[in-house]
Amino acid sequence: MRIAYGADDENETTRAVIDYLTKAGHEVVRVTGSDKWPDIGEAVGRAVATGQTDYGVVLCWTGTGTAIAANKVPGVRAALAWEPWIAKGARLWNDANVLALSLKRLAPDVAVEVVQAFLDTTTPDADEAENIARLGELDGSVANPVD
Repeated sequence: MRIAYGADDENETTRAVIDYLTKAGHEVVRVTGSDKWPDIGEAVGRAVATGQTDYGVVLCWTGTGTAIAANKVPGVRAALAWEPWIAKGARLWNDANVLALSLKRLAPDVAVEVVQAFLDTTTPDADEAENIARLGELDGSVANPVD
C-alpha cells in the first residue's frame, strides 16, 4: 500500500511508525516538507482524496490539529486514535482513510499497534454503508441522491 505520511516533529514514536510501515512493505510517501500541522494535514488529505495514496497517517502533538486539517479536504475521513480498538473501529464503522496520532502521548509500541490495526482492517462494515455514504454527501465529495 502507498501511505501518505506527515508529522510536525520527530521523535521515537514517529520513527517507530515509519520503521513499521517500511518493514511491513508499505510505500511511505512524504507529501510535504512543511513542519506546520495545517499544511501536513491538508497535504496528506489531498494525497488520499486524489488517489495518489491508499491511506494517510498524520502525527502532531495531540493528533487533533492534523486530523482537523485533513478533514477539511473533501473525501477525507480522518480519525484520531489512541489505541488499536479505536483505529479498527474507525475503519470498520466510518471507513476512515487517514489516521491521526499523537506523537507526544503515544508510546512508540502503542502507536505501531494502532497503525497496524488501522491498516489491517481493509473492509468497512457493510451495515454502515449508508452512514458512510452520507459522510460523502455532507462534504460534497459524493453527489446527493435525487429524491
